[in-house]
Amino acid sequence: MDRRLQAYLRLTRPANLLTAISDIWAGAALSGYFLIKDYVAWPLVLLSLSSVLLYAGGVVMNDVFDAKIDAIERPGRPIPFNLVSRTSATVFGISLFVLGIITATFTSTISGILSLFIAMAAIIYDGWTKHHTVWGPFNMGLCRGVNLLLGMSILSLQQNPMLLIAIVPVIYIGAITLISRGEVQGGSRFTLWTALIFYIIVIAAIILVGVIKSRILPSVIFIILFILFIFPHLMLAIKDPTGRRIGKAVKSGVLGIILMNAAWVAVGFGWEWALITASLLPISMIISIYFEVT
Repeated sequence: MDRRLQAYLRLTRPANLLTAISDIWAGAALSGYFLIKDYVAWPLVLLSLSSVLLYAGGVVMNDVFDAKIDAIERPGRPIPFNLVSRTSATVFGISLFVLGIITATFTSTISGILSLFIAMAAIIYDGWTKHHTVWGPFNMGLCRGVNLLLGMSILSLQQNPMLLIAIVPVIYIGAITLISRGEVQGGSRFTLWTALIFYIIVIAAIILVGVIKSRILPSVIFIILFILFIFPHLMLAIKDPTGRRIGKAVKSGVLGIILMNAAWVAVGFGWEWALITASLLPISMIISIYFEVT
């Protein structure tokens, strides 16, 4: 692969992009989309593509804003290593945002508005709130929560009782964002224990909604897989809060979003689409061998 092309791919965090797709599928399932007989596939394809473009734009702009810090902490990244100029990366990131918004708008006006909100929230996080103790995790979580709503927007959001579920990704991503602050120099056990509590709240929420919708059984296997995937690395990081351990906890937390969303799909529809959603994880893990996740 051309070195320059590979550098641009690295900026987009390819392994993470599949987690964005799983958000859309989870939102669509919770909206009741898959329960429609002979549903049309193209809105799901468009929203999935939009989510990928928006996520990619967000992480590219993250590296644009972090260029000076990365020159010290991560000098091998594309911008500080001079594989991609900061100006070119900025144009690339903004272009991805614009394409993501346009793609979502083809589905519906509300989808376009939500995609615009995601892009704005991502830029605000990357440029201003990232290092704030409270607003940083909340802002990052908000991007993921609205991305779930973007999936729900495949049908009308009016009178949708599942809208409040968008709070759950905010909590989960907020926890991962807290953990990630110790990824380079190590972190505190207090922060890691706080993240663990947030994880437990997320799992309890999935179980509660599953019980309410009488679909807890289809989701159990995915909830268990989710727990087994994210908890071991977090517990090891609590025991030894070094940068290396925390980095692994962050990576498992990010990729584990796919299993969390598979559980949501099972709650909203059943095990068939949940299994398809979960199948994104091994693909993402293979890609993560060649590209950074965090």
